[in-house]
Amino acid sequence: MAADDQTKHETEAPAEDSIEQDEREGRFGRPGPPVDRRNPFMIGLLGGLGVIVAYAIFLGVRNAASILVLIFIAAFLAIGLNPAVSWLRRRGVPRAAAVAIVALVVLGLLIGGLIALIPPLVTQTNELIHNAPGYLQQLQRNKTVNDLVERYDIMEKVTSAVNAGTVGNAVGGVVGGAKLIFGTIFNTLTVLVLTIYFMAAFDRLREAAYSLVPASRRTRVRLLTDEILTKVGAYMVGALSIAVVAGFSSFVLAMILGLAYPFALAVVVALFDLIPQIGATLGAIIVSLVGFASSLTDGIICVAFFIVYQQVENYLIYPTVMRRSVKVSDVAAVVAALLGVALFGVIGALVAIPMVAGIQLIIREVVVPSQESR
Repeated sequence: MAADDQTKHETEAPAEDSIEQDEREGRFGRPGPPVDRRNPFMIGLLGGLGVIVAYAIFLGVRNAASILVLIFIAAFLAIGLNPAVSWLRRRGVPRAAAVAIVALVVLGLLIGGLIALIPPLVTQTNELIHNAPGYLQQLQRNKTVNDLVERYDIMEKVTSAVNAGTVGNAVGGVVGGAKLIFGTIFNTLTVLVLTIYFMAAFDRLREAAYSLVPASRRTRVRLLTDEILTKVGAYMVGALSIAVVAGFSSFVLAMILGLAYPFALAVVVALFDLIPQIGATLGAIIVSLVGFASSLTDGIICVAFFIVYQQVENYLIYPTVMRRSVKVSDVAAVVAALLGVALFGVIGALVAIPMVAGIQLIIREVVVPSQESR
């Protein structure tokens, strides 16, 4: 009996050890050692995946670049218009009504500018079409022109050039022009709609951004960011003031010289003057061309006036206004505008001054105290 019990115990012991071993190792055996992350294969695999992900992000940003630019412009405009909304709210106007009032004012200014610009374009185009036959008859009566036409077979060359290919190219150009016009209208409407949405949800978006900052630094980040946003709004007010001065001066010049459509010319100059440094030049070219179309004397007076005015605006009015509104030094304002145009075009020119103001604030309040404490 004792021998049987011993045999039974020896038989059950290996079975119990096997069960305990299976529980430790699992049904499919003991887990192996973890994968060595310093293995060359793993390093190459992770590096390749990182390159693929980075390239995919690059493609996504590149394909969505136009939309991202529109979003950036809308956000910048919403930040610049938010002081007007805040001003209305301090006087008891609900935020929705304040946003609606500001949006209607901006829309009214755009429509007013279009109403001022469209009639001159239509009138000048109609005059050109109406006077074209007279211009052709005058050319035909000119003996020199007729001699040139006969000598170089200009009529035959023009007739041979007007074929299906040139007509197709012309139609393609018309279609491309229509796409450009409709694309500009779509982009403008998109920016307007996004700007209204950003203004309506400005407080919520700002608080959501602040909630992502650690609580220990949230108060300081809030104060610095609010100051930067205030500077952006002040910049918008300053830029609009400078544009109004440029438009008013152009209106006075056009009235003195008796140029056609003085209000339309003033609107053009004011709109172009919103672009720092180069905007005044573009507006001056348009007004000067209208002046030369009126008379040689008027054109020369326009050129001389805008040369002087542009120097006064670039080196006196613009730096002074930006120094008082955004608190940016004269040199920094001019250099920032030039670098913004060189690096990012019109968008860079628009945001250069507020960015410099924000960078100066961060350096003064964050970087310098940190260096002084070391």
